[in-house]
Amino acid sequence: MQAVVQVLASEGVDTVFGCPGAAILPLYQALQGSGIEHLVVRHEEGATHMADGWARTNGNVGVAIGTSGPAGTNMITGLYTAQADSIPIICITGQADSRKLHTEAFQAVDIVEIAKPVTKWAVQAKEAAQLPWLFREAFRIARSGRPGPVLIDLPIDIQKQEIEWDASIDAPLPVTVPTPAPARVERALDMLLAAERPLILAGGGVVIGEAEVQLRALAELLGVPVQVTLMGKGSFPEDHELFSGMAGIQTSQRYANAAFLEADLVLALGARFGDRHTGALEVYRGERKFIQVDIEPTQLGKVFGPDLGIVSDTKAFLNALLAVAEDRQVTPGFSPWVRRVNELKELLPRREDFEDTPIKAPRVFKEINEFYGAETYFVTAIGLYQIWSGQFQRAHLPRHYQVCGQAGPLGWEIPAAIGVKKARPDAEVVGVVGDYSFQFLVEELAVAAQYDVPFVLIMLNNEYLGLIRQAERGYDMNFQVDIHYDSHGTDNVKIMEAYGCSGTRVVEPAEIQPSLEWARKEAERTNRPVLVEIMIEREANAAMGVALDSVVEFEPAP
Repeated sequence: MQAVVQVLASEGVDTVFGCPGAAILPLYQALQGSGIEHLVVRHEEGATHMADGWARTNGNVGVAIGTSGPAGTNMITGLYTAQADSIPIICITGQADSRKLHTEAFQAVDIVEIAKPVTKWAVQAKEAAQLPWLFREAFRIARSGRPGPVLIDLPIDIQKQEIEWDASIDAPLPVTVPTPAPARVERALDMLLAAERPLILAGGGVVIGEAEVQLRALAELLGVPVQVTLMGKGSFPEDHELFSGMAGIQTSQRYANAAFLEADLVLALGARFGDRHTGALEVYRGERKFIQVDIEPTQLGKVFGPDLGIVSDTKAFLNALLAVAEDRQVTPGFSPWVRRVNELKELLPRREDFEDTPIKAPRVFKEINEFYGAETYFVTAIGLYQIWSGQFQRAHLPRHYQVCGQAGPLGWEIPAAIGVKKARPDAEVVGVVGDYSFQFLVEELAVAAQYDVPFVLIMLNNEYLGLIRQAERGYDMNFQVDIHYDSHGTDNVKIMEAYGCSGTRVVEPAEIQPSLEWARKEAERTNRPVLVEIMIEREANAAMGVALDSVVEFEPAP
């Protein structure tokens, strides 16, 4: 276990999240005095989401630790979330004595087989001498290609053994980065230049590949508008002239849908074409051509066949495409199309300056956009508030807008915010939560209070389970979506206080900005989480549906 801890440290791990138990105590003994900080969580799922938030923020591999049996099964949701969003984490589980696994020993479960569908690799150590190499390989796999989670299961008897190991002559295994075939780069540029109304679609692969500088350089060199997916939000500044929003059926802008439908070519970078982005494929595809670039070969054509597929790291591809474009002395050539996109921005806005009471959700995000700077880190999970966030909240920097996109586990925000803050201790961290999601992993507030991890939670509370109610209307029903047991229901401010934290409730639009200012100062003063609970209208429906038809036909200007 000392060798394992030395490997963790050399791989750049300075913080781990977990819960000790009998079957993992040898590892904890080795962690003691190692210099690696450990936060004791209140639930192992919370540990995985903390490791997830930590990894999303600094790009390294997060580590979560649990004991045997239910500790591992509690981690499955976090593994699934990391796999779905391509986040590199390693979950370490303790296990019963390897000689007793066939006897139904206490808390002995085949966690490897359980975890295989939601990991890139799940493995149980069979020999002690394997362990340093298993961990080196785990880090390599987690980082390689499309990043993702790994689980390593450690029987207690294996942990206790001694091996020969010299950390001074050891190093991380190399990670191979795929580069594009030159002929395909040339073809991609040919297709872009032959189009009249091209779009660049920046997915999560741009953020993971740290290719935001190259993305902006290419967009400006060619003069091509850029859209983002939910996972790509922050990869391109939203106040840039070439930013053209986010298309989709939920987290989207009206003008972005209209622009997408008028486009005749889409260059998709590290985007997986999720169903909430594409909606009806026949509408999404239309007559337009697609170039799909992805680091994982099996992603190409998974949803539909592109006109050109390219296996490459996004940064490597963009560097190659920039080099070819500069060699050909390409200049911006899509001014009429850029003007059209900006015209659609003016024609199809969504209103956010509401003065109504109860507060309308768009007003909350207007206040968020005006109060917080571009350097603020945001986390948000799933529900109406995520949809509104995607529609209204602006992001300008990569890794600063974090969302559990495909798995969508309720409760992700609090532990993820802890992970983000541990990765960036000097940053301002804000979680945007719903009243229902808040309660799923609320116990992790105790972790933040114990270890002095301050952040602000902004809750949109409609007391309503609004997304489910909105969905149920399609079934002409209203069944089992009421979480009230008295006139008010859960007092979220008192919950914060019970965990040694602070909170305030807002009912008027004019109170939002002062409350955000108070929360910032209170988090700095107490060094603990602070809640701003904003009571919004109960019948608060998010705009969702199929993509819009264009308002006016596009006519290229001279």
